[in-house]
Amino acid sequence: MRIAIASDHAAVELKATLREYLIGLGHEVADLGPETADRVDYPDYGYKLASVVADGTAQYGVALCGSGIGISIAVNRNPACRCARVDDPYSAALAREHNDANCIAMGARLTGVDMAKACLDAFLSTPFGGGRHTGRVAKLTNPSC
Repeated sequence: MRIAIASDHAAVELKATLREYLIGLGHEVADLGPETADRVDYPDYGYKLASVVADGTAQYGVALCGSGIGISIAVNRNPACRCARVDDPYSAALAREHNDANCIAMGARLTGVDMAKACLDAFLSTPFGGGRHTGRVAKLTNPSC
């Protein structure tokens, strides 16, 4: 899979760890930055991540900041993105199965490395359930569906 990953300064270390983890699993990973822990604004990196998922350059996105909240809001500003902020593998799997999420967000100050890896595993291995969820997901982009 082609996966893009981006963070703010608070999540640079988690981003680097997850990037290497994903590469080790055989995924093609685009690291959209930042490269250092110097202070940056999470919306800039959330918008960058959303752009490459929306244009198809990446199939999925991984968005990280201190809490995962701010960067997920930024990613979700792009109507082509459905970014779910998750804390555990179950919520990560439901984000894919029920909401066809194409991006996952986590907080480096709240989620440990092992839990973040487990969330990624659940997210990437769970297909969209379709069926009754299809119409609901369509309404996320077009409320008149």
